[in-house]
Amino acid sequence: MDGPSNGGMLYHEVQESNLCAVHCINTVLQGPFFSEFDFAAMASDLDRTERQMMIQSSGDESHNVSMGGDFSIQVLQKALEVWDLQVIPYGCPVAEPAQFNPELERAFICHLLDHWFCIRKVNEEWYNFDSLYAAPEHLSKFYLSAYLASLRGFGWSIFVVRGTFPKDCPISSADVPYSFGQWLSPDDAHRIAKACNPNVSFSQTGNSAKINRNPYQLIEEDDRSLSDMENEDLHAAIAESLLDSLPIGVETVVSPRQTDESSCHPAPLIQTEASPPPSTSEAGTAQEDKKEK
Repeated sequence: MDGPSNGGMLYHEVQESNLCAVHCINTVLQGPFFSEFDFAAMASDLDRTERQMMIQSSGDESHNVSMGGDFSIQVLQKALEVWDLQVIPYGCPVAEPAQFNPELERAFICHLLDHWFCIRKVNEEWYNFDSLYAAPEHLSKFYLSAYLASLRGFGWSIFVVRGTFPKDCPISSADVPYSFGQWLSPDDAHRIAKACNPNVSFSQTGNSAKINRNPYQLIEEDDRSLSDMENEDLHAAIAESLLDSLPIGVETVVSPRQTDESSCHPAPLIQTEASPPPSTSEAGTAQEDKKEK
C-alpha cells in the first residue's frame, strides 16, 4: 500500500499581492510548481492566440490578466493542463456526480469577484487551502457538502479538478526563490488555524446556529456535533459568514463567461463589474420563496 503523499505534509501558500490564482493552483498540485511569472507568460500566450482567432479584436488590453495581477480561469486551466488535469465547470453534466458526492472528488476550485481558492483532499482528508488563511483548515465530509452548496447559493463559481494528481512534489520550497509556500503537518496546520481563530466554534441556541465572522471562514467540528444540526441551520450559519466577509464592489476583468460553472462551452469574453452578494434580507426572502414553491 502506498504511503501518504509528500510524507503526510500539507502545502499551503499565504496571500501575496493579488496572486491568489497562483496560490490556488499550487495548492491544487500541492507544491510550488508555478510562479506569477509563469502565469503571466501563459496569459500572454492566451491573449496572442485570442487575437489571432478574433480578427475584429483591437487593442492590446489583456483579457487573461488585469493590471492588478488577477488571472482568468483560462490561465488556471492552462496551468493544470501541463499536468493533464481537467478543470470542469460544476454545472456540466459530466460533473453532476460531484454535486451529490463531493467527497469522492479530489479538488475543487472556487471563484468570486477577484478571489480564487482551492478545496483539496490530501491523504483522504479534506482541507480548505484559501490563501487568506494562515494555514489550511480541515473539513469534515459533511461540512464539505454543506459549504459547497452555500458557496453556490452566494454566486461562487465552482470547478471540479480531475485527473492524475502529482503524488509527491519533486522540489522543495527552499529551492524555489519565488515560492510563497510552507509545508505543514496536519497537527501544525490545526494548531496554527486554532491560534489564529481562537473563538471559532459552532453553537446552537434554539433553532439557530452561530458562526464567527472571519473571511471565507470554515470551521472544523467533529462529525458527531455537526450531525446533530439541521441542514438549514448549518447552511444559514455558513451563509451568514460568507455574507459578512465577502468583498463588496470589487471590479474584475474576469467575466461571467470565464467563471460560469453552468456553461461547458463559454461565450466570448466581455469585461464586466462583478455584482456583490445578496443582503441578509434578500437571502432570507429567497429562502422563503424557495420553501413556498
